[in-house]
Amino acid sequence: MSQKRPSFEDVPLTRAEYISALVHLYRGELSRSNIWRTRLDTTTNWSIICVMGLLSFTFSRDDHTHGTVLLGVFITLQFLTLEARRYRFFDVWRNRVRMIEENFYGPILTRDLSSPTSHWGNLVASDLLRPRFKITFLQAFRARLKRNYWFLFCILFAAWFIKIQPETANTYDSWLHAMSIGPMPGWVSLIVMLSCYAGLGFVWFFVPPVEPPELAYWTSGSPFNPSADL
Repeated sequence: MSQKRPSFEDVPLTRAEYISALVHLYRGELSRSNIWRTRLDTTTNWSIICVMGLLSFTFSRDDHTHGTVLLGVFITLQFLTLEARRYRFFDVWRNRVRMIEENFYGPILTRDLSSPTSHWGNLVASDLLRPRFKITFLQAFRARLKRNYWFLFCILFAAWFIKIQPETANTYDSWLHAMSIGPMPGWVSLIVMLSCYAGLGFVWFFVPPVEPPELAYWTSGSPFNPSADL
């Protein structure tokens, strides 16, 4: 009779097999992290090119309306929204890579094989079994706003303010007339602009930072229940 072939679970992994599997996992996670990091740079470059093109068109002639600046604000918001979504995916791969680097490669390089986090393998396995975002959309939005987009919105606001300078007396009615776009009254442009920047200010000052303590959200909902080791 032929001997029954042992299943995968019945054969323990050797040290060499474990290290080899972990190295390939690290390379795969690092590759995905780099891909999403490149996508972040691409979105930022698109927004810069669009803003510079719209500003060049706006100030190329005096009869060009400031509505192109408002369009630039809207387009930049769309790019920021897209980049915040991409940043949430990037954060997933980045945190896996950091967990492996700190607890596997770090001890190897220091010749001290005691990992800073004793249950780090369970944390990585839990995240592979139950992949989830580590940060909210508003946290990612705030992070990219503070990192790259704040200066674009500052430039757009300065350009809008310069473009709406009234040609006649410096009165309230002259400012409203300068802010009008065709049949649209000036107070509509003012409300749109102020609402946009008020929303950005709210996100800047009231949304929690994007960098919470790592274990605070790594251990949340883990099937391995590593909290006992903390």
